[in-house]
Amino acid sequence: MRLFKCQACGQTVYFENTRCVRCGSRLGYLSEIGLMSALEPDVNPDLLAALDETGLRDAVALPLDVEEVWLPYLRPGKRYRFCANVSLVGCNWLVPFQDAEPHCAACRHNRHVSDPGQDDNLAGWRQLERAKRRLFYSLLRLRLPMPTRAENPEGLAFDFLADPPDPKLPRVITGHANGLITIALREADDVEREKMRKSLGEPYRTLLGHFRHESGHYFWDPLVCDSGQLEACRALFGDERVNYGRSLKAYYIHGAPDDWRGRFVSAYATMHPWEDFAETWAHYLHLLDMLETAGAHGVEVHPRDRGGTIGAVVNFDPYQTKDFDPVIGNWLPLSLAMNSLNRSMGQPDLYPFVLSGAVIRKLRFIHDLVQEHRAGAEGRRRLA
Repeated sequence: MRLFKCQACGQTVYFENTRCVRCGSRLGYLSEIGLMSALEPDVNPDLLAALDETGLRDAVALPLDVEEVWLPYLRPGKRYRFCANVSLVGCNWLVPFQDAEPHCAACRHNRHVSDPGQDDNLAGWRQLERAKRRLFYSLLRLRLPMPTRAENPEGLAFDFLADPPDPKLPRVITGHANGLITIALREADDVEREKMRKSLGEPYRTLLGHFRHESGHYFWDPLVCDSGQLEACRALFGDERVNYGRSLKAYYIHGAPDDWRGRFVSAYATMHPWEDFAETWAHYLHLLDMLETAGAHGVEVHPRDRGGTIGAVVNFDPYQTKDFDPVIGNWLPLSLAMNSLNRSMGQPDLYPFVLSGAVIRKLRFIHDLVQEHRAGAEGRRRLA
């Protein structure tokens, strides 16, 4: 992810920040340009003058009805308000003041959240939203199609659901169906999620990983089926017409084949072509976000060994490059360095996966799908 700065004082700020730690300016995320902006409240100028004269402007917390309209430094003359979820879950994304939709570009995709009046549900929802905003950061950077349910009956939507109080009833299953992504609120409990990770023998299980994986199921239709790429996709991932229910049952009975590491990014990817695509999609988003973050921080890898192995210098935008070679070429040495640093602290590998040649070909296919769609979207935007 990019680094941002407070336009009021130049301090480095981050995606989750709501105020600048140096000057105290309120911060908000402008999703249409992908940048954090310092904000000024749009208030009565006579009130501001009075506060300045008394020296109280920095010491007084202006009431909500005064501060509800904001002027971003990066959008001179334009008025914004915060997403309607700012108080509930701390959403720091902005909405144009005249927009009839009260929620931001990410929160407007929510369909149902189990009783946020319960503390545990609200805490879990907050954690899920933090991860979801990171997902939407990437999806918006890639200019992917994301109609809401109001725009399309099978548009992208989210349910965040708690398990029923009766332990005899089935628990909520995280998954995707016809554009609706369901995430079990229990996944926001770190202890519960770690128990599930161990019981399923997974090397990695995070909220962001769930969002990225399930979004891969959603984008199968617009990027593969609707773009005439189904046969090419089948050649790499397999025939998705194989019965999903039987494949799921077989996977949980027999597990992954012994040679899965040479052909799949994870054991779960072996279950069905749809899961292989979704798993590979999630890792594609992992690569882009990590590479952009490394580049923003000036992280470079230059191994000091006798073999003169290649290093990593991320001096390009991984979200926009048409060529996949610099993405994978920089990712491999970077991930090796990150894993080595984690081991030096006695921690598990940060990226506990091996990308075989077959997996890299699948990642390249997804990259080409995304970049072709992105180019088409930008061309349509220029013609509009």
